[in-house]
Amino acid sequence: MGVDPGLVDTGFGILEAGPGAVTVVDAGVVSTASNLPLEARLNAIHRAMLKIIDERRPTFLVVEDLYTEYKFPRTAILMGHARGVIYLAARQLGVAVTALSPSEVKRAVTGNGAAGKAQVQRSVQTLLGLKDLPRPSHLADALGLAVTGLARVTGITPRARAVR
Repeated sequence: MGVDPGLVDTGFGILEAGPGAVTVVDAGVVSTASNLPLEARLNAIHRAMLKIIDERRPTFLVVEDLYTEYKFPRTAILMGHARGVIYLAARQLGVAVTALSPSEVKRAVTGNGAAGKAQVQRSVQTLLGLKDLPRPSHLADALGLAVTGLARVTGITPRARAVR
């Protein structure tokens, strides 16, 4: 399971490796309203992650590592809050968590560690044979995290395939 944490939108994607194919079991975005207090938003993310992890029982969880541009430290702090409740939900249900940097995921799915959002979306769509472009970008990032985590943990890498 890959998770792209965010206070406004948290993307998640759950993959399953079967004979000759990697398929998307579940994917989506957990959104919170920006007018809610921080603690209410964190609670909503935590509860949603608990529910998803409990229902889907992933073997492991891959979360985007904390990063920020030095000009925007507040973004890193808010992302850190979201990451914290995601880690907590995984721990409460006994699921191991690994963090991967955005550049590592971009390199794994596109071949370019500095790829833009559109390139990541197209690559994830092709790798997983998705009919539609994964939107919003948080969803594509979560699926990219899941693809990269699956390759790292199991050695299974999806091959580009026709859109279904």
